[in-house]
Amino acid sequence: EDIGVDAVKLGMLPSEEIIAETARLIRKYGVRHVVMDPVMIATSGDRLVAESAVEAILRHIFPLAALVTPNIPEAEYLTGLKIRSEDDFPRAAGRLVEKGARGVLLKAGHLQGAELTEYLYTADGVEQRYRYERIDTPNTHGTGCTLSSAVASFLAQGHELPEAVRRAEDYVHGAIMAGREYRTGCGHGPVHHFYRFWK
Repeated sequence: EDIGVDAVKLGMLPSEEIIAETARLIRKYGVRHVVMDPVMIATSGDRLVAESAVEAILRHIFPLAALVTPNIPEAEYLTGLKIRSEDDFPRAAGRLVEKGARGVLLKAGHLQGAELTEYLYTADGVEQRYRYERIDTPNTHGTGCTLSSAVASFLAQGHELPEAVRRAEDYVHGAIMAGREYRTGCGHGPVHHFYRFWK
C-alpha cells in the first residue's frame, strides 16, 4: 500500500487456502511480475504437496504468473509427459501453457550430459534456449529457488522476460562455479550467492 511491489517470487504453497489467499493478494496489489517455482517434487522423487494444492496452483497461480519454473520431475508430473532430452521440451512447455501458464522455463538439471540446456517458452510464442557447461560439484542445493528469485529480481529492474532469464541463468551459473570448491557439512552445499562481491 505504501511503496508497491515490482515483482514477487513464489515457492512452495502447501495448501489450497494459502494458494487462494496468495492469488487474492497478488490481484489486490496488482503485482505485474510473478515468478512461480512450483516446488512439488523433491529430488528424491517424493511429492511434497497434496493433489488439491496442485490443482489450486493450476487454477489460481498459473494465470497470474509471468513465469513458471518447474524442474523435470515437476514438469512431468504436471503434464503427464516423459521428458528424456531437450527434444521433449517444446511439447512439455506447450502443455503447461495449455494449463494456464503465460511463460515456462524448464530447468534441465535432472537430465544427463556434459551440457545443460534450459528452455524458455511463452504463450505469445517466445522460444529461447540457454546453454551452459555442466559443472561437477556437490554444491547445488537451492539452485532452482535461486534461479527463480534472480529472474524476479531482473524483471523488477525492468528487463524483458528473455533477458531477465538470461541474466538470472548467467548469475546462477557463476554462483555454482564459484561455490564448487567449498565444503559445507556432509551433504549438498549451497551455491555461492555473493560471488560477485567476494574478494
